[in-house]
Amino acid sequence: MSWIELIGRYSVKRLLGSGAFASVWLAHDDLLDVPVAVKVLADNWSVHTDVRARFLTEAKLLRQADSDRVLRVLDIGELPDGRPYFVTSYADGGSLADRLADRLDDAELPLNEALDVLIQVCESVCVLHEMGVVHRDLKPSNVLFKTDNAGRRRLLLADLGIAKALAQGSGLTVMAGSPGYMAPEQARQGAIVDERTDVYGLGAIGFRLLSGHTLTTEPAPALPGRAGQAIRRALEPDPARRWPTARSLADELID
Repeated sequence: MSWIELIGRYSVKRLLGSGAFASVWLAHDDLLDVPVAVKVLADNWSVHTDVRARFLTEAKLLRQADSDRVLRVLDIGELPDGRPYFVTSYADGGSLADRLADRLDDAELPLNEALDVLIQVCESVCVLHEMGVVHRDLKPSNVLFKTDNAGRRRLLLADLGIAKALAQGSGLTVMAGSPGYMAPEQARQGAIVDERTDVYGLGAIGFRLLSGHTLTTEPAPALPGRAGQAIRRALEPDPARRWPTARSLADELID
């Protein structure tokens, strides 16, 4: 991957990560004197109008969310070679995946900490659902942490690259999601995708937090306590048997 020194007015410092469709760079806004993250569409995909449109839709959805629980988009532009990019706030605390990887032997999080994280993710997902958007790819690497001005670490939901409007929830034409976190219906062409799809993803994150392992079997193994029962219901293979919304799951975890 070629090194980029300047993206718009942003001085590039280092590569944060890259995937099949895009790369994310740590950069510095020299005018405002703050660190930012810049997501750039991969050059081999920039000529594909559908992928380009999805990339720009992600930026628009993040901007429309306008919430402290969702990664904020600050700017959007295009490189001289035609590749689009968008600029977001920088999550200096890394991802939930990083946090879990730092634990020895894939250990689970302490119960109170795990529930606090999961409830915050639920609240972030509720923001999207109130917009009429389903995320479709909830997983630890898409849960970020940012330190606020008071020194507290806030949770942010990121990566809406395969998010879908709930009004377009039927007729899914491609499999979307990540193994271990993807709802069963996401593997079926033409399946209904709605809030319950994200409820499954929340359950899979909760299972990882409380068990120390990624979900690999169906139905999900039992977890102890009331929280375990709530997560088990979120992971029901049949969407009709799950919690109907992220809010109902959050309320059960809070009570």
